[in-house]
Amino acid sequence: MILKTERLILRPWTEADLEPVAAITADPLVMRHFHITRSRAQSDAWVARTQAHIERTGFGIWALEAPGVASLIGFVGLSTVPEAVPCAPAVEAVWTLGSQYWRKGYCAEAAEAAMRDGFNRQGLVEIVAFTTAGNAASQAVMRKLGMVRDIDGDFDHPAIPVGHPLAPHVLYRKPNPLGDSV
Repeated sequence: MILKTERLILRPWTEADLEPVAAITADPLVMRHFHITRSRAQSDAWVARTQAHIERTGFGIWALEAPGVASLIGFVGLSTVPEAVPCAPAVEAVWTLGSQYWRKGYCAEAAEAAMRDGFNRQGLVEIVAFTTAGNAASQAVMRKLGMVRDIDGDFDHPAIPVGHPLAPHVLYRKPNPLGDSV
């Protein structure tokens, strides 16, 4: 399965993606709203789990390509929310780009395509997104996607140590525009 937008391709992962995605997830600037950076081995294992999720569910976090710009600029897609996260069960919109590709509209363009696929092909009733309370850029993308903040759903992320400044997370939601009849 491949999703295309005017400027982007969301596609399955390849061996050639391993080095650039490892560089992205090891970059402290890119990962400043996460509580970790990834080693090459951790990144490779994450890609394998992500590709397995796509194969298992039919949706997932895709490698993001910008033809004429770069064969991998980051990753965008949908992922099943782990059951330890308070908003589970749910499907989450996810995005992370290399910093040189920020502020070009790529996140919203790709996430919109992934969400449309989730609503139309997968028949999802709702898609959520969450990030650290201080991540204003991702929250702006969420609003651009038509997502609405669920203040009552905000939570401390269970995978982040209690009291860590990145633990408080905000939750956004978007119902399927086709309604519950899907």
